[in-house]
Amino acid sequence: MQGSNFKIMASTSKKGIGFLSTFPPRACGIATYTTDLMRAIAGKFHSFNLIPIPIENEGAGHAYQFDTPQKLDVSGPGSFDRLMEYINTSADIDMVCVQHEFGLFKDQEVAFLSFISNLEKPVVLTFHTVLPSPDPLLAEKVKALTEACSRVSVMTRSSASILINDYQISADKIIVIPHGTHLAPAVDKNEIRRRYDLTDRKVLSTFGLLGPGKSIETTLQALPAIIARAPNVMFLILGITHPALIQQEGERYRDMLKELVDRYQIADHVRFVNEFLSTEDLLSYLQITDVYLFTSKDPLQAVSGTFSYALSSGCPIVSTPIPHVREVLKEDMGIMIDYEAPGQLADAVNQIMDDTSRLERIRHINLQKMVATSWQNTALAHVNLFENLAGEQRRIIYAIPPINLGHIHRMTTDIGFVQFANISTPDLKSGYALDDNARALIAMLHHYRIFESYSDLALIQKYLQFIAYCVQDDGTFLNYVDQRGHFTDQNQQENLEDANGRAVWALGEIIGMSDMLPEELVALANELLERTSHHFLSYHSTRSMSFTIKGLSFLKQNRYINVLKILADRLVAMYDHESSTDWRWYESYLTYGNSAIPEALLATYQVTGRSIYKEVAYRSFDFLLSKIMTDGEIHVISNKGWAQRGIPGTDTKGGEQPIDVAYTIMALERFYKVSREYRYREMMRYAFEWFLGRNHLGQIVYNPVTGGCFDGIEEDTVNINQGAESTLSYLMARLIMEPYA
Repeated sequence: MQGSNFKIMASTSKKGIGFLSTFPPRACGIATYTTDLMRAIAGKFHSFNLIPIPIENEGAGHAYQFDTPQKLDVSGPGSFDRLMEYINTSADIDMVCVQHEFGLFKDQEVAFLSFISNLEKPVVLTFHTVLPSPDPLLAEKVKALTEACSRVSVMTRSSASILINDYQISADKIIVIPHGTHLAPAVDKNEIRRRYDLTDRKVLSTFGLLGPGKSIETTLQALPAIIARAPNVMFLILGITHPALIQQEGERYRDMLKELVDRYQIADHVRFVNEFLSTEDLLSYLQITDVYLFTSKDPLQAVSGTFSYALSSGCPIVSTPIPHVREVLKEDMGIMIDYEAPGQLADAVNQIMDDTSRLERIRHINLQKMVATSWQNTALAHVNLFENLAGEQRRIIYAIPPINLGHIHRMTTDIGFVQFANISTPDLKSGYALDDNARALIAMLHHYRIFESYSDLALIQKYLQFIAYCVQDDGTFLNYVDQRGHFTDQNQQENLEDANGRAVWALGEIIGMSDMLPEELVALANELLERTSHHFLSYHSTRSMSFTIKGLSFLKQNRYINVLKILADRLVAMYDHESSTDWRWYESYLTYGNSAIPEALLATYQVTGRSIYKEVAYRSFDFLLSKIMTDGEIHVISNKGWAQRGIPGTDTKGGEQPIDVAYTIMALERFYKVSREYRYREMMRYAFEWFLGRNHLGQIVYNPVTGGCFDGIEEDTVNINQGAESTLSYLMARLIMEPYA
């Protein structure tokens, strides 16, 4: 895979982390791993300077895509000492992260141990290989290395167990951080198949640096039995031969594989892709892989990045049982087979490919289970480790992601914004909702206000037309529309007040931007608002009243000022009726979207100047914040158990949804603008970081690859579907953060 640029910067406010590893263009799995890790940390945080220190041998002198202050030539006399002196005296390096593989320091183990032992900065050592049942000499070497380091990182629980049980390493010294994986992009698989000339083919694949340990011949021996059941199958062998093997024997192993292809007469079903693939190309191949084949014959292989990448792309797996596979691959994710067992491989592949529904089910399960190991989450785990070792009480600065409208466009059809998604694929059968199209309209209005992008206007018009379609002759709204554009029976079964209020909110935002928008859009919004206005006072739920207030507050010449006051007075009356010394709220419970209520009262104060609205807004909002902001993190009210007056709260984890975080951020910004109290601005940042991983799971909720937002976090998992409500909530929150980024 290709490398990445790293910029070395001096800063007294940032921690400098030196990464001692191989780097591209050296063809090496560890080089790829370190590049991906550093890229992920750099993309997520502003708190670190990342300094690459390449490992070379025999003066290889690779041309790197970054500047580096030092290199380690393991075969060069004095290189270890020079690097040690540089690290110990450098003001730019506060900590060292070392990637360890026994072959990297072959014949230089003593010098390497001396180097690690004499470093005066904290050292994190990542073992990429952990061999079980070591002989006394190996055990002594590994134990000495771990004792010289601050912490040791491994990628599987089995590797940690081996270190503890076979090497007598203290468990307190070890941390398990899974091998990072790439989030699956949202792609057109048919287009990829056309690009690679694989249309109408069933695709099997394997990838990595080729060598006998990969046992590719096992699959070639199994192919005739697979072809008999699936005549359109194609087996892709992705990757170049291992450079060390090339030096020793040239392409002997690849030539042997080609001879097998000829012997079995399967040339029409095997393709060698003899390239060191970019990450983008690799993920494209994995996206169209029906079954991924991992046939390592090394029972001591501790971890496999290729296996991890295939799983995280959703590929059903047929694999030999190395420790990493035994730990991760469950029955619902693929099939394990014995080493060098072509008959078992053929049976397993045929079993999966014969059952289309099972194949799709496995794909969804693998994507769900592996999102926790995304590079973004692996970066989070490493950064938390670095901070713990630094021992300083400082707040990590998350980088605010660039705005990505990819999923917004994907979820928009000729009719409007689709309700739900199957991961990142719009679920057209779920149809459309007034709720979501109002949210989409508000989000794109905010985007247009900031960027004035002409392409936004087409989306704004589409979502406005959907709202117009939902307005009935009597001035009420319907909410649910099926994929063909027909209203559904669900409209008769649910209370639609909140959806109606959101529609008024969206219409009000258009009218409030009349100086920026085309006249025809503003005219239509005014007409729709007028047609629906005689129902404004029929809304009695707190949130529908709040959404309506927000919409009406945007009108410059406010012809609905009396409606605004009546709705706000109702909220104040509810507050007076329900509140007490220890419960300052409008209802006897806290449910969803709570922040919208005090925000609506503050908006009314801004329009009318009546102090009672401001007083109640601040009292209630500060009460809410006391319930959801803890130690600089937001934990919104869980839908697993709403908070109720007089009932002690429970430490419920899970059931947190993006919409609640987004509404809180919207409210925080309004309260900050009115009061200029910095604490509100600070809490905006804290709340937004919930999307980026500052939550009880320590995992991302926003997917920067697709531009979608996961549908929420549960006690132990993230719901990886990226539906309308969550994606639009994130976008609205992200747009609010733009001036503060």
